Amino acid sequence: MGLVLAVRGSVARPTVEAMTSLATPTETFDVVLVGAGMASDAAARGIRELDADATIAVVGREDTAPVERPALSKGLWTDPETTLEGVALGTAEATGATLLLGTSVVAVDTAARTVTTDDGRTLGYGRLLLATGGRPVHLPGVEESGRVLYYRSVRDYERLREVAGQGRHVVVVGGGYIGTEVAAALAQNDTRVTLVVSQDVLQGHVFPAALAARVDQRYVDAGVALVRGARLASADAGPDAVRVHLQDGRTIDADALVVGVGIEVETDLAQAAGITVDDGVVVDEQLRTSAADVWAAGDLAQYPDRLLGRRRVEHVDHAQSSGRQAGRNIAGAGEPYTHTPFYYSDLFELGYEAVGRLDASLDTVEDWHGDEPYAQGVVYYLDGGRVAGVLLWDVWDRTDAARDVIAHQTDVSPEALRGRITA
Repeated sequence: MGLVLAVRGSVARPTVEAMTSLATPTETFDVVLVGAGMASDAAARGIRELDADATIAVVGREDTAPVERPALSKGLWTDPETTLEGVALGTAEATGATLLLGTSVVAVDTAARTVTTDDGRTLGYGRLLLATGGRPVHLPGVEESGRVLYYRSVRDYERLREVAGQGRHVVVVGGGYIGTEVAAALAQNDTRVTLVVSQDVLQGHVFPAALAARVDQRYVDAGVALVRGARLASADAGPDAVRVHLQDGRTIDADALVVGVGIEVETDLAQAAGITVDDGVVVDEQLRTSAADVWAAGDLAQYPDRLLGRRRVEHVDHAQSSGRQAGRNIAGAGEPYTHTPFYYSDLFELGYEAVGRLDASLDTVEDWHGDEPYAQGVVYYLDGGRVAGVLLWDVWDRTDAARDVIAHQTDVSPEALRGRITA
């Protein structure tokens, strides 16, 4: 046929001859962004910084447009002024992207430059971003239902609002990032909470022992029933209640069960397309995958961090920063991704920011400020004679200083580190 499709902005659409191994595309876009989360929103905005005209499609499994996902376990529960409308990112309005929601990409053909969706559509692309993140880890014997939630999406938030509050009882499983935030949020919203964790001390795998003990006690003081050293075996959910079975034989009756035990990164799509995968989709310093004109960003991307080496990060700062950089590079910027992301959490009135690796098995240097024990301070995590992570406990807007310590600090003695970062 010999026909070359239109060029929009700096991104060329593929030739008709290139689209041979799948059905003729129903529609072709200059850029297709797979995944409708914060990384794709940032990518669309990054594209628009350099290219006002490229056609963009965002394809996402969830049936809601991109939102500020952290609000689902934070602000929407703790700030009366925060609303779902307020945390919507307005991706389509801001970028002109076409949103294809409630739709999953089930195949990528990098030779034909097409993606196939679960509703039978075939979309052509000039350039492609994989930003699918991950699915919540599902436990055997624990089926999702109206009373059992694997918490991640807007719909999960809406459903949890329906079954929580008014003195109802919710069991939360998971002592990590999501589990602790959801448990704290529910406890502040007229809900009886039982928090089931595998650790003997809540967050004991992350924080130094004395700080973890303080966090643990804060949950107890808030009325959260902590079931420590326990694991979920199964759950029997009915229309009005759920019975939770633990591996040690105990049972807990509740109005709902929330499971937050991490995510499973969605690499199957990339792997089936012949793209290099290794604990995520492997990308170079410009977030390019092993396939031509295919990038990856957000939770999915295993990238070369300039300070910490190859890693994969499941936090919002990385989703936004890597998404924006991928978008700029899709539009032709050719820039390296040099950002080392931070992350944060809010647990009742307690809060922190952090950069790098927080692992209680590492040696630490603690630098507490003021007279109240473990109220405000900095913890340095050491690995192989260098600073691998920095915890900023109630110390705000000092993430650049933390990055500087990780990048340049050669003397890691307590004397050298204490006082290095101040509030």
